[in-house]
Amino acid sequence: MSARFYVNLPLAPGPFTLDGAEARHLASASRLRPGDVVSLFNGDGHEYPARIVDVARREVVLDILGIATPERELPFTLEVAAPIPKGDRAQFLIEKLTELGVTMFVPLLCRYSNTHPRDAKREKLDRWVIEASKQCGRNVLMKIDEMIDWKVYSMRGQAGELRVLAHPGSLASSALAGGASDGVGKPTLARQANRTRAGREGAGHIPIRTAVGPEGGFSEDEVTLALEHGWQAIDLGPRILRVETAAILLAGRFATEPET
Repeated sequence: MSARFYVNLPLAPGPFTLDGAEARHLASASRLRPGDVVSLFNGDGHEYPARIVDVARREVVLDILGIATPERELPFTLEVAAPIPKGDRAQFLIEKLTELGVTMFVPLLCRYSNTHPRDAKREKLDRWVIEASKQCGRNVLMKIDEMIDWKVYSMRGQAGELRVLAHPGSLASSALAGGASDGVGKPTLARQANRTRAGREGAGHIPIRTAVGPEGGFSEDEVTLALEHGWQAIDLGPRILRVETAAILLAGRFATEPET
């Protein structure tokens, strides 16, 4: 894969001048020279192969050669809601969800949350999405929603979507008791998603929303509210997982085997 650079501008075949941080990175850190071919993207779902014409200190002149549309997105929308963990763990979470193909990340406020809106700077979150997209080859940027209270988020949604929250204990076990599973719920949930897709007679893949609570987990009241509004609870195992681990694991169950 060619070196990739993000441009927050419309792109089209023809001459193009890259400036700002991406131009400085190309000129100084990438060791690229005139004649080399790179790939530009702007989040519109396409990528634009471009040949370097001239490299200056603050700008790079390129010739965009065409438009490519590789299939790298999931065939359904996958939304992940979770409290934002502190420090480097937040960056790790955003990067890995982007790599998995998650459509949208929703920062949550829960009863036991330790992170508040002032701790989650939007520009940082967006920058982490862009950097992860450059690395993994995505041409559609994962969206970051506004922070929302779990009580509000758990009640919103649309008919026919699959909603799954991670929660250990009896409520999760009883929620999964009605169907076959491999002990962690994945086949049951994946098969349900596929049955629903098949029943829509070509109307498209159903949306999937997943949610993970804070370090202290969802409160029992929060889980009960979710179950009353169509969510299914799943126990991710006997070990205590960090927020980012649980969110990545739950998203990965759908992102890596969407047709199970």
